[in-house]
Amino acid sequence: MQEFLPVTKEEMKERGWEEADFVYVTGDAYVDHPSFGAAIISRLLESRGYRVGIISQPDWRKKESIQVFGKPRLGFLVTAGNMDSMVNHYTVSKKHRKKDAYSPGGKMGLRPDHAAVVYSNLIRQTYKDSPIILGGIEASLRRLGHYDYWSDSLRRSILMDAGADLLSYGMGERSILEIADGLSGGIPVSELTFIPGTVYHCRDIERVYDPIWLPSFEEIKKDKRIYAESFALQYKNTDPFTAKPLVESYGNKGYIVQNPPSMPLSQEEMDAVYELPYTGRSHPMYDKEGGVPALEEVKFSITSSRGCFGGCSFCALTFHQGRILQARSQGSIIKEAERMTKDPDFKGYIHDVGGPTANFRQPACQKQLTKGVCMDRQCLFPSPCKNLISDHRDYVELLRKLRQLPGVKKVFIRSGVRFDYVLADPDPAFLRELAEYHISGQLRVAPEHVSDPVLKIMGKPPHRVYEKFLQLFEETNKHTGKQQYVVPYFMSSHPGCTMKEAVKLAEYVRDLGFMPEQVQDFYPTPSTLSTCIYYTGIHPLTKEKVYVPKDPREKAIQRALMQYKNPANRALAAEGLRLAGRLDLIGFGPKCLLRPDRGKGQPSHSLDKQRTARKKTIRNIHKKKNAK
Repeated sequence: MQEFLPVTKEEMKERGWEEADFVYVTGDAYVDHPSFGAAIISRLLESRGYRVGIISQPDWRKKESIQVFGKPRLGFLVTAGNMDSMVNHYTVSKKHRKKDAYSPGGKMGLRPDHAAVVYSNLIRQTYKDSPIILGGIEASLRRLGHYDYWSDSLRRSILMDAGADLLSYGMGERSILEIADGLSGGIPVSELTFIPGTVYHCRDIERVYDPIWLPSFEEIKKDKRIYAESFALQYKNTDPFTAKPLVESYGNKGYIVQNPPSMPLSQEEMDAVYELPYTGRSHPMYDKEGGVPALEEVKFSITSSRGCFGGCSFCALTFHQGRILQARSQGSIIKEAERMTKDPDFKGYIHDVGGPTANFRQPACQKQLTKGVCMDRQCLFPSPCKNLISDHRDYVELLRKLRQLPGVKKVFIRSGVRFDYVLADPDPAFLRELAEYHISGQLRVAPEHVSDPVLKIMGKPPHRVYEKFLQLFEETNKHTGKQQYVVPYFMSSHPGCTMKEAVKLAEYVRDLGFMPEQVQDFYPTPSTLSTCIYYTGIHPLTKEKVYVPKDPREKAIQRALMQYKNPANRALAAEGLRLAGRLDLIGFGPKCLLRPDRGKGQPSHSLDKQRTARKKTIRNIHKKKNAK
């Protein structure tokens, strides 16, 4: 059986190591599964002969907690974990969450706020001259000056606060190997300024070739419009083929330099990453707590691709994984599924085969493989590009092969289907097979809203595209002979959404005939277009002013309107209707959202009139029926 990497000095000694090359400090519990970034990077380093020890969820109040292996030969690798530690800890209303899915037993409180900064500072206090390399999504999306929702302020690059030497952004496989090889070859960490996919702090920029100068941190702090301009420059320099180095000045504290992104992995490289010898389990030390909840959802899921050319404004994938789609081969995925069927816990169900978007299996166009993505346009928004390759044949073939494997009862697709991409494909085979084999009664998609002005700011297609997809899905179900439904995900309080648009969404929910169980209130996380708009009130790419719902009560009202049937939301929903000038939706008519409430100031004679009118309408209906 494949062993876990050592988590104690005794386990390190058992392997015959006198020291570790790298000590990997993570805010997550130790899960050796390729859905966890720490597992990928540590196994990749191991495959190249490096000795890696894991310190999982150290007690940040005690320096002894990061002294488990002593000082590593080459350096510390630090990540907050698979999730941003602030998102992990707080809801959008800034209330403490009760559970942490990435901790044993779901226990909350095993990592600090801003975990990457705290861990790095602890290491620096203990090992003053040991190289520290930051990675993971928390560091990746804070690599330059950024808006911090939790403090409602601009924060400087995480490198400045963490005191780390280097930051590996994006998925990190290429950059971490170059860093490891450089350090192992005797190059001081201060000299590793040439590696794509990294960010570093320096006192002079003599070595930086042809940089783009961003506004200084002091400038973006003083003027929101300047911050929007800086963000636009960053957004247009996320492609590895065309991006230039970015320089952000911090006055007498020096400069932060972002090198261009790493090149995307080839299919062979992707296969190699996902075929590393993972155990696929959480470390046995968590068994007594019931394991790690986050593993349960992904244990029998397969990552088939990474990257996304969808371009949603509220998503950070453009800054993190990039817009160029990278996919594994069918053979690699089939081998993983075959290994999965031999797991004693496997019940015959593959929970997902996908990535950020399940039905993306190749780059949006051939040009992206040699020239990169377009700097000034999107692949799907506002309508599909004429060069878009919308072709599901490879994905359909893959799903068919997976269904035929011995021991596989059903293959689900849960990671999200981009419906406008489905419509762009003239071949109906994917949608037919999706409806017939890969869902169980319900298909979850994310139209996000129904108001075209809001959808435009979101980077999503007009509402009519979603309506067309619904019609096609219904026709497809008639063809398969199944009764299945689309369950939409909607978002409240996104920039651009006024109370008028919130009511329009509530009316759409009314017409659906059911109340959505889950409603996502827009969460301004670092390094998304939508977050920049939220902070500045300006769309960084168009320079247009955008209305932003920021007041906590207004946000609560918008959310309540989508779940207006819940009695607990009645007062807020009624307030929203009054603010939107839509009191016509409070009454007894078939289109009304709320019934009048006599106890809340509604005149009794007004209620009586409405009830009398309603009774009269009902009597007339009965008379007509009797006459027939």
